[in-house]
Formats: sequence, C-alpha cells, structure tokens
Amino acid sequence: MLPPVITIDGPSASGKGTIAARVAQRLGFHYLDSGALYRLVAWAGLKAGVADGNEAALAHIAGTLDVRFDADQVYNNQELVTDAIRSEAVSAAASRVAALPAVRRALLARQRAFRQEPGLVADGRDMGSVVFPDATLKIYLTANARERAERRYKQLIGKGMDANITALLQDIQARDERDSARAVAPLRKSDDASVLDTTALTIDEAVEQVLARFSAVKRVP
Repeated sequence: MLPPVITIDGPSASGKGTIAARVAQRLGFHYLDSGALYRLVAWAGLKAGVADGNEAALAHIAGTLDVRFDADQVYNNQELVTDAIRSEAVSAAASRVAALPAVRRALLARQRAFRQEPGLVADGRDMGSVVFPDATLKIYLTANARERAERRYKQLIGKGMDANITALLQDIQARDERDSARAVAPLRKSDDASVLDTTALTIDEAVEQVLARFSAVKRVP
C-alpha cells in the first residue's frame, strides 16, 4: 500500500502552510508546500527576466528545480529562498504562473514523488482534487478574506517588509477569483474534503482539528 497522505487545500493566506508543516512535524511525516514550487518557478523566472506568460520557458524552469524542504524552510540548489519567494511580487507572479498548463504538468510528477514513508502532508490548491486524489484525509482550509489579509499583513510587517492592508485585501480577493476561475486545476473543494474554517481559530487549535480528523479516519475499518 502507498504511504498515507493528508492534503490541505485552500485559498491564499488561509494558514494552510503553517498548519500543514506543524501537522507533518507532529506525525513525523514528510511535508510538501506545493505553493512554494510555483513561487520558485515565478521567482526564478523573474530573476532570469522571463515573462510570466512565457509558458515554455517557465515549464523548463519547473522541470529543472532542485528544491528541498526543511520544516518551514525552502532551499533551491542549496540556497535558502524562504523569504525571497514570499514577497508580494513573487506571490502575484506565482498565481499567474500556476495557471499555465505546461508548468502544472512539469510539476505533477515532482509533487507526487514526495509521497514517501511514513507519510506525507501536502498543502496547496489542488492537492486533494488533482495531485493526490486517493489521499487518506482531505482538508479544505478557509478563512474570510479580511482575516487572511490581516494575517498576511502581520506576517510581512513582522519580517520588516512594507505592506498595505487595503492593497493586500484587494490582492487576496483578486487571487481567489483568478485561482478559482483558471481552466487548469482550479481552486475548489473536493467532494470528499472536510472543511475547516480557521477564521476564529489559532494555529494550534487548527492543528489539533486536523490531527483529530486524521485519527478518526485511521480508525475507520
């Protein structure tokens, strides 16, 4: 049998990355931040001067990434790029890059290769619907747009970056619409996913909810 997989999908700034990383740590599972892969492609494209509509060039970049996750840190070619790929410019470009079919195809096998013993926690927008349709547990994580904008604002300010709450809210709303409307692997809740609204939850509370749901699924014969 294949190793168990927990997928945590949801819109931007819903907390899925932080929650998924902590769930993986608690379970001793591997962790896949699929959004970081698209951010890496966008970041590498920006560095190389590749337009975010140049599908062939970006698909080539996607196929040659040398990415490694260490807890919540992201490395590319052994270079720590965690903060670099989380700038607002890269985030906006990543959402457009993720809509390109050739890029998604180039990353599909790479994402599935993270499924190793003793298990995997994968977060993104299509982990349960496309990448791991047979996942043991599928979580659809959400929170209202205002709360997500405030979380992103605090995150950026905490890292010493400039941020504007109004601009962040507008960007999140636009990204939600773009991610939901794209033709390839749109953001959507799988029919068999369990919804978890984190608007009024702390990170620790959300982690405990995911762990409890995973325990319940494992108990089902």
